[in-house]
Amino acid sequence: MVDFFLLLMLAGAGDELQGIKRGIMEMADTIAINKADGSNINKAKLAKAQFENALHLFPPTESGWVPKVITCSALKNNGIDDIWNTINDYLIHCKSDGYFLANRNRQAKYWMYETINAAVKEKFYINTQIKNKLKELENDVISNKVSSFVAAKMLLDLYFNSK
Repeated sequence: MVDFFLLLMLAGAGDELQGIKRGIMEMADTIAINKADGSNINKAKLAKAQFENALHLFPPTESGWVPKVITCSALKNNGIDDIWNTINDYLIHCKSDGYFLANRNRQAKYWMYETINAAVKEKFYINTQIKNKLKELENDVISNKVSSFVAAKMLLDLYFNSK
């Protein structure tokens, strides 16, 4: 669970826009391009422009926040205040329209269900009867002796009736 997603990138690492392919940029509330110092300043400025252009390709965020791109240098302590101020601006924006609390509630609910699903799945697969029957039914499905749905129902019935 997070309230703010800060994506840290390095200018000149050759992967400036690879984040687009991975879908991670869509999650970012702000992108910070670090190591914007010394001979890397021009690369950082170029990366900033590329990221800003790329962000325009994405649909508007649910929160209504427009993601920012900031250059910084942890080594020189430049831009760190800008990042912190952006985080505060984001919080003010998201709390003012109720998004912040709604997002927290959505995440809490999601993790409740994820925890339940993981526990049920773990208990299911460590069940001795399921372990013994699973490979057999898997082979039956692959050889078209039984459909995937029938095999799943058989395993679930076996699991729930063994309790």
